Amino acid sequence: MRGDAQTPGPFTRHLEATGAEALVRGAVTTLQVNVGLRCNLACQHCHVESGPRRSERLSRADCDRVLDLLEHNPQVEILDLTGGAPELHQDFRHLVASARALGRRVIDRCNLTVLFEPGQEDTAAFLAEHEVEIIASLPCYSKKNVEEQRGRGVFDSSILALRLLNRLGYGRGDDGRRLDLVYNPGGAFLPPPQIDLEAEFREHLDAEFDISFDRLIAITNMPIKRFAHALTREGRMDEYIALLIGHFNPSTLPSLMCRHQISVDHAGRLYDCDFNQALELDPPLGRLTIWDVDDLAVLEGREIATAQHCFGCTAGAGSSCGGALA
Repeated sequence: MRGDAQTPGPFTRHLEATGAEALVRGAVTTLQVNVGLRCNLACQHCHVESGPRRSERLSRADCDRVLDLLEHNPQVEILDLTGGAPELHQDFRHLVASARALGRRVIDRCNLTVLFEPGQEDTAAFLAEHEVEIIASLPCYSKKNVEEQRGRGVFDSSILALRLLNRLGYGRGDDGRRLDLVYNPGGAFLPPPQIDLEAEFREHLDAEFDISFDRLIAITNMPIKRFAHALTREGRMDEYIALLIGHFNPSTLPSLMCRHQISVDHAGRLYDCDFNQALELDPPLGRLTIWDVDDLAVLEGREIATAQHCFGCTAGAGSSCGGALA
């Protein structure tokens, strides 16, 4: 589905009705790169519909171009690697080691279970050696809830992976080995307050599994792709959209991730955010690739493409790849 960025959508109209200004870009400080859609899991909430049978991936030339952009854009502080399971990309370690050599922070969005896939036996040690920050998917501290979303056996593997990371120094308050967990609701409802949920996670994971982590990130389920299909099957799409709109919070607008982050897909195309990428929603001034722009500062001040799913980022406490916004 390719969005028409020229026609004001429901989110833009809502901003106008509430007196809020249109969303425009600030300085780009994060380059988030979806290196490929191959994953060892096929989670129900996955907004890019990744899985074991997906083969789309960033080429080696595109990987090197990403590194070139980092080198020539010192204002970009973070390389945020996602997928699929980014660790399964053949050039993952090349990207990580090279970006760290450039002095950039690197984030690996890890599903945890991938650390036990064939060929990944030393991946955790590699991440620790290069002081890669890990944002790990763990939608609940309950085995039942996790496996309903992500599949049978995932919870036990995730716990083993978290213990392994703790042994390597992750989740102990060291900025060089940061371990954050990601929660997303198991249905058509908003996340509870992030700070309260983090306390619950800490209590249960420590008491039951002797696991520690640095921070919990609560992310709202976006009404796109697999989650949208589930809502439609259940006849709850209109109800969920109404919930998001009814909880619109204008105080989230200044901190939206699309203001300071560029999303790169597996073909090297640029989008305003990861969700726009999933929907192939072009920026208002047209599609660009990593080969079309040398100085990312030229993107500052440009309007951001919006659509109905943007109500997910602005509902309640807000939602971004870094968690709550307000």
